[in-house]
Amino acid sequence: MASIDIIWDTVRTEFSDLQDLASFTRVFIRLMLAVILGGILGYERQSSGKPAGLRTHMLVSLGAALFVLVPLQSGMPVNDVSRVLQGVIAGIGFLGAGAIIKMSEEGQIKGLTTAASIWLTAAIGIAAGMGREATAVFATVLALIILGALHKLDKHISAKQKKHHAHEHASDNGALPPVYRDED
Repeated sequence: MASIDIIWDTVRTEFSDLQDLASFTRVFIRLMLAVILGGILGYERQSSGKPAGLRTHMLVSLGAALFVLVPLQSGMPVNDVSRVLQGVIAGIGFLGAGAIIKMSEEGQIKGLTTAASIWLTAAIGIAAGMGREATAVFATVLALIILGALHKLDKHISAKQKKHHAHEHASDNGALPPVYRDED
């Protein structure tokens, strides 16, 4: 019977990071908010037909929140959390780089906005994980404005730019220089 008590005590100790209702509620709110906000941005990307959508953005935001929440929970000084942030930001850079594609036939680079939305989603997850929920919500609202409302303006600017490049380089044997557009 003593070995069962040892096992139970060990299991209870291993799950002791959420000792009370306040701790559980705090972690629940931070992680759920990160998932919801990441999901909102991911839904916008997916409904626009972009490759990184709902699940990707939710996972990026949740992962970023968890990477900062756990060190804070364990008592790591906020100054030391900056090293964790550096790792998260570098890791997200690799994920974003995977979203960027150069279309050599068309001379276009696509995926920049998706890469930026993944990067921003990580930042929103970090804000939520650090208990800066209002900041995370505000950043999400701004991101939706940028991705949705400014999309039409971006298309207009890109069309003007494309016409200008086509006219400017008409005598270059039809070869157009690469066009870098935010529309991906």
